[in-house]
Amino acid sequence: MPTGKDGKTLGLLALAGLEPYQEKDGEEYMNDSQLEHFRLILSAWRDQLREEVDRTVHHMQDEAANFPDPVDRAAQEEEFSLELRTRDRERKLIKKIEKTLKRIEDDDFGFCDSCGIEIGVKRLEARPTADMCIDCKTMAEIKEKQLLG
Repeated sequence: MPTGKDGKTLGLLALAGLEPYQEKDGEEYMNDSQLEHFRLILSAWRDQLREEVDRTVHHMQDEAANFPDPVDRAAQEEEFSLELRTRDRERKLIKKIEKTLKRIEDDDFGFCDSCGIEIGVKRLEARPTADMCIDCKTMAEIKEKQLLG
């Protein structure tokens, strides 16, 4: 996540240059205005992640050196390994963002995959790729812990 002038990490809304969505009385859930709000958030997030991937590639090309000392070489390899793992997670997140953008296009965004109820604007602003309501997600996590533990 990028940081602002004060050094604090910017949230997704700030990254997209948006304010929290203000729902109007009687407004239909996931209307065109709300969908556009989330489309902007997701697009800004995806673009920021892509820039990070590009920056890593350039950094690794610029920093690649053949150190004669094995300790220096190992430290550089470890640094590159950590960066590559981070970028791999970000690539997976980009795929999830693109899947969510596709759901917006298909008019299937904002509803729980398990029970079909509305996920909620505030939850989606906090986690725009959410595809389960908080209750179903909590139950899924409890079941996962029981299976593992």
